Amino acid sequence: MAQYDVFPNPSRSASEGIPYVVVVQSELLDALSTRLTLPLAVLDVAGKVPTVLCPVVTVKGQRMHALAHYAAPLPAKLLRKPVDNVAMQASALVAAMDAVLSGI
Repeated sequence: MAQYDVFPNPSRSASEGIPYVVVVQSELLDALSTRLTLPLAVLDVAGKVPTVLCPVVTVKGQRMHALAHYAAPLPAKLLRKPVDNVAMQASALVAAMDAVLSGI
């Protein structure tokens, strides 16, 4: 599984407002059984959010907010088939994680 691959949200109860998750974990850690992910929320659901913390990314032509402050590990076995890869938008995702970790 590649870094910045996007997968359907494995949580059926949350998938309406958060249809996808993006793997932000480095591929160097693929031996681990989990992957660090950011939820990708539909713009309407996310409401007003700071764009540094929750950048807009485009997945399959749909604009979504990446919710860096909700980063969470998910079992890799739940992430089956990627639907997109947002590596071209990696700088915004890394900046969002920086905002969570260091406030900048």
